[in-house]
Amino acid sequence: MATAKVTVSSTSMKGASERAPEPTIVVIFGASGDLTKRKLLPALYHLEQDGLLPKSFGVVGVARRPLGDAFAKDMGEGIVEGGGVEANDPKLQRFLSLVKYHAMNFDDPNGYSGLKQALAEMDKQLGTSGNRLFYLATAPEYFAEIIDQLGAHGMAKPEQGTVRVIIEKPFGHDLDSARALNANVNSVLDEEQIFRIDHYLGKETVQNILVFRFANGIFEPIWNRNFIDHVQITAAESIGIEGRGPFYEKAGALRDVVQNHVMELLSFVAMEPPISFGSAPIRTEKLKVWKAIHPIPMEATVRGQYGPGTVDGQQVPGYRQESRVDPKSTTETFAALRLEIENWRWAGVPFYIRAGKRLAKRATEITIQFKQPPLLLFRDGAENSKCGIEPNIISMRIQPNEGISLRFAAKVPGTTMQSCPVDMNFDYATAFGVSSANGYERLLLDAMIGDATLFAHRDGVEATWSLMTPLLQAWAANPPKDFPNYAAGSWGPAAADELLARDGRQWRKL
Repeated sequence: MATAKVTVSSTSMKGASERAPEPTIVVIFGASGDLTKRKLLPALYHLEQDGLLPKSFGVVGVARRPLGDAFAKDMGEGIVEGGGVEANDPKLQRFLSLVKYHAMNFDDPNGYSGLKQALAEMDKQLGTSGNRLFYLATAPEYFAEIIDQLGAHGMAKPEQGTVRVIIEKPFGHDLDSARALNANVNSVLDEEQIFRIDHYLGKETVQNILVFRFANGIFEPIWNRNFIDHVQITAAESIGIEGRGPFYEKAGALRDVVQNHVMELLSFVAMEPPISFGSAPIRTEKLKVWKAIHPIPMEATVRGQYGPGTVDGQQVPGYRQESRVDPKSTTETFAALRLEIENWRWAGVPFYIRAGKRLAKRATEITIQFKQPPLLLFRDGAENSKCGIEPNIISMRIQPNEGISLRFAAKVPGTTMQSCPVDMNFDYATAFGVSSANGYERLLLDAMIGDATLFAHRDGVEATWSLMTPLLQAWAANPPKDFPNYAAGSWGPAAADELLARDGRQWRKL
């Protein structure tokens, strides 16, 4: 397979507008967890390095353990280890001096009274004017409790300053729980204050789907049922559950990845052009996509669970042998779906989705496969060249090695008319340089500014749960009898291949 590289013009990096929020204190509930150290604090520090944080700024970690000053030291180590930052960076010590810690139980009213007082004192010291960004990086069962307590203590809608709240996924575990949580949250906060985060939307290639489609005149005219044969979305991980047995036993692949990450990717691929790139128009178009998906029948679904196998040359246990997992568990670690979007643009175009743990490699990719030409003039040339006949493909790599590739046919050099498929590749690392950003930078900055474009809205959350909940109920009513049904290090159960084979198609090799 031949490959051609794409270069980026020297003007393409110009014109990036810098955005700085108002003075703000970021308060992270559940700050002793891994997310804060590996992702959130490094992301905030990258914003500081880029001059995108306000001069008046502070961070308060909130958790149950009495960490005190050790919290800032631990966060500094996380920034150095995971953020591509030098330990002697002159900005780092100043930044860490703004990182404080408050120990409390999330259900203790006295703890919130103390937090409110501590934040008021920081306002006086830093000049942050009462502006808050609360980040709920806790277990889901604490979301409603924390928001209720913020409301009860006058911290949700204070007399002075702006308050916004980021809520981590999962946002509910089915449609009823998502509706209940939405009702609870909206009883305390206005919808404009709520930022339901999905870190996939912070990835450059996810945002680039919109630029690719709507900033280029050559792609949008063919982005429809007249030219596209089908779409594949793969979210594959080679890792297992990494000690999160109790969480994953309640979640499974459909809840953990498909309802949120994958459905967001699907909406970006399938949405109509918005009237502008404001949050409301984009949310409107995404919601139209999800509402145009008809109920997914059981026969259009596949579920799987990994058994023992080999990943990256290492023997690994099966899911049922993982720590704190039921040895007879029926939780799915793999899910595949076939669905259709019943609207004018996509009628008759199948969308194939698969997501799973302990697969052959880590890869999140969107494949747009185009229809073959109506007459294959060069069939003989392609067959004689030993390359075969392949359709045109646009592939968007979300992770790793973010980028986009285009596959098309080209003539093989020589005296005969032979053709082979070639790939034209664009990747971010080559075009723009390797970045230490983790995707949370954009999302944290947007939340501080109040831009909800890349965050989930309550209507969208309920729309995607309305699609997934009937499947979860059907699966629960019909427990699988063949688990485990794929080996770790493979591409999932054979039934996932059959899902496409019934339509005369196959999964793209990643």
